[in-house]
Amino acid sequence: MNYKQQAQEILEAIGGKENVAAAAHCATRLRLVLNDEEKVDQENLDHLDVVKGTFATGGQFQIILGTGIVNHIYKELISSTGLNDMSTKDVKEASTKKLNPIQRFVKMLSDIFVPIIPAIVAAGLLMGINNLLTAPDLFVEGKSLIEANPEMADLAALINTFSNAAFVFLPILIGFSATQRFGGNAYLGAALGMLMVHPDLLNGWGYGGALVQGEVPVWNIFGFEIEKVGYQGTVLPVLAASYILAKVEQGFRKITPSSLDTLLTPLLSIFVTGILTFTFVGPVTRSAGNVLTDGIIWTYDTAGFIGGAIMGLLYAPIVITGMHHSFIAVETQLLANIAKTGGSFIFPIAAMSNVAQGAAALAVFFVTKNAKMKGIASASGISGLLGITEPAMFGVNLKLRYPFFAAIAGAAVAAAYITFNKTLAVALGAAGLPGIISIQGKSIFHYIIGMVLAFAVSFLLTLFLSKRYEQKNKQNESHDTNAA
Repeated sequence: MNYKQQAQEILEAIGGKENVAAAAHCATRLRLVLNDEEKVDQENLDHLDVVKGTFATGGQFQIILGTGIVNHIYKELISSTGLNDMSTKDVKEASTKKLNPIQRFVKMLSDIFVPIIPAIVAAGLLMGINNLLTAPDLFVEGKSLIEANPEMADLAALINTFSNAAFVFLPILIGFSATQRFGGNAYLGAALGMLMVHPDLLNGWGYGGALVQGEVPVWNIFGFEIEKVGYQGTVLPVLAASYILAKVEQGFRKITPSSLDTLLTPLLSIFVTGILTFTFVGPVTRSAGNVLTDGIIWTYDTAGFIGGAIMGLLYAPIVITGMHHSFIAVETQLLANIAKTGGSFIFPIAAMSNVAQGAAALAVFFVTKNAKMKGIASASGISGLLGITEPAMFGVNLKLRYPFFAAIAGAAVAAAYITFNKTLAVALGAAGLPGIISIQGKSIFHYIIGMVLAFAVSFLLTLFLSKRYEQKNKQNESHDTNAA
């Protein structure tokens, strides 16, 4: 392959080197920040053999090329444009300038929560394994596995302890990540998180009961009472406290003499932020978080399968905007309070949407006569079933449109079914076929049925719509011929 020629053709199709503000690449895609995306010749770009698909999201224009190719073309591209070699992080920072306030807020949440997802996923999957061991009637009629095999009881207890750790100490993870994102010292953020879950404090999960009984412990400082309550499993309080910590630290660094900065700035930052956290920020945001969680649960319980259908219908369009990253914070809150919420209903609905997108792309593989589209549809369809939908959605379904409509219809049907049957996840993970391990033991059967529905409806509807699409194209061609 002539990589220099391919890079030049791509460059011409995206508006020339003057239109490229920043460029990097990941394993399969060119990630570009363009000065004006209106200058992209999409038709010309789609006809290039090396291009497997394109999409724009989060201020970036991404071109799917594939592994083993993207790095060579990237090298030729930056050589032609005169740009310096950049990382994906550099490109993210450049693309942020093009985002509106809402998109920047969503990106901020994504920047905070994406780095801690591995810890939450690991803990959640361990929780899922524990549920498999303790769920009655799943493997043995009338009993759980540990009831049928008492020697496994301590193993389940061990796994349960491992699974709880990330959620009990969640403020430490969020404090580290959020303070770093807001421009503060990440380790001070971790220390703030530790302060919020200190064992001397009343456990956050026991606060409601202690409040009802009037037994909430307090610090009495010069007649002013401050509740000694922890923030285990919370999200909003530590987000707000981390933001304040970062700004307080930045403020002290500006006014503290350099000789005393290392000593005084951390001390004063933690002390001031800690006081604000326990007197005002924590109580207010704890109440706001409880209202948010209760509201989500109420909506889920009240709207029922209709609400599930609507969310299934809208999930893929939300992914297109990038707004789905904001769900991470909500899911984390639901999972952190699993004793109250039972788990997350968002993850199963996301999985139904992903399976539906993958199924629609696979249907295109069977109906299209375009060899290039066949190759993209087969690979991206399988990827979609495994939970990674961007190649299927942007490379196939949105490009042809009718598979996308079929997919969101299939997602709506499947989401309505799993919502009606109260299918919840106890962990984050790959939202697709592998997501079965993240589901509550008693809900696994319904999750499987939901995936079958998502696949079948999307696949069959894509086949049906493809025939109508072909008929419409033939009619248009006939009309054009007669007009000529």
